[in-house]
Amino acid sequence: MKINRLFQIVYILLERKTITAKELADKFEVSTRTIYRDIEVLSSSKIPIYANKGKGGGINLLDNFVLDKSLLTEEEQNQILFSLQSLQKLNIDNEKTLLEKMSMLFNKSSKN
Repeated sequence: MKINRLFQIVYILLERKTITAKELADKFEVSTRTIYRDIEVLSSSKIPIYANKGKGGGINLLDNFVLDKSLLTEEEQNQILFSLQSLQKLNIDNEKTLLEKMSMLFNKSSKN
């Protein structure tokens, strides 16, 4: 799912700071062009993400970027978690991991 991939890209960048489009493409089994389109979507969504070309380049987030969970209301957080729990019941790949990460982000139990 594209939304899952977008969340995971941001999460990876929060952890690693820099990654190449090729690494992301290999991880998600998509083309590098798809990754660059994802970067454009994230950028247009006000995520401060950018790409540097050349040796030592890669995709980065601005150093001062913090994923602000307060942008979402309590109800929106619950709806996201409920949706991920529903997808988990369908045995869709990676949904459990994303559910756990979002639950931690929102400081909520993924069991509720």
